[in-house]
Amino acid sequence: MSESSSSSSSRITRAFEGRAAAGQVALVPYLCAGYPDRDRSLALLRAAADAGGDVLELGIPFSDPLADGPTIQRATFEALRQGMTVTGALELLREFRETHDTPVVLFTYLNPVHHYGMERFVRDAVAAGADGLLLTDLPAGADAELEGAAGKGGLDLIRLLAPTTRPERVAEAGGGGGGFVYYISRTGVTGAQTEVRAEIAREVEALREALSLPIAVGFGISTPEQAALVAGAADGVVVGSALLEAVDRGGVEEAGAFLRSLREAMDAVSATS
Repeated sequence: MSESSSSSSSRITRAFEGRAAAGQVALVPYLCAGYPDRDRSLALLRAAADAGGDVLELGIPFSDPLADGPTIQRATFEALRQGMTVTGALELLREFRETHDTPVVLFTYLNPVHHYGMERFVRDAVAAGADGLLLTDLPAGADAELEGAAGKGGLDLIRLLAPTTRPERVAEAGGGGGGFVYYISRTGVTGAQTEVRAEIAREVEALREALSLPIAVGFGISTPEQAALVAGAADGVVVGSALLEAVDRGGVEEAGAFLRSLREAMDAVSATS
């Protein structure tokens, strides 16, 4: 598989390798830039890193977040209402970098990046301290120039795969990326779920036969038990909607406690495996 030149030594790669060397799995929390407001958004990034988050996904709000469920959409619209922009998200990341070196993946859609200018975006993102880029609506091979700009500029391009990805398409879809592959555990939009599909372990194992990058599983993980189940099969666990719901319940403190509960459950599985 072809991987970006930056992936061999990136902070994201080192984070996954560090957990793997300890027999553990990476925790990948998602947070929306500017939610619930700018100051608490920065506090949440710091709290997520301190609670055991290995790679942070920082969502850049977009007005038409089709891949996201109601929780992330609500956070996105509130962040936009308060004036969060691409520039504002990069400034937030720059402030986070003053205190933490935890890897950060910018999570967004093509439209904001195109509007900002791809080359300018990559340059400014790297300068702000970004390590990776995940564009939810950029299929592999759809725009070779744009895809190449991320890797050449120093960002790991994070690929998305789903249960509906055809086997013959997996290597191509995962190619040209770096850092890790984000495997969507189910079809549909994001959102906390009460169950995790039993087939995930088998599906992740099949992906490993075609891919060399670590595989992180997300979409719907909402409890320590679910995180532990996924940790038994994957290299990383992604949590988004359930984390934002914790923010809604009790702010930064509740979010940190929730992530610590996931981290403890994941590590308990590693200790017994």
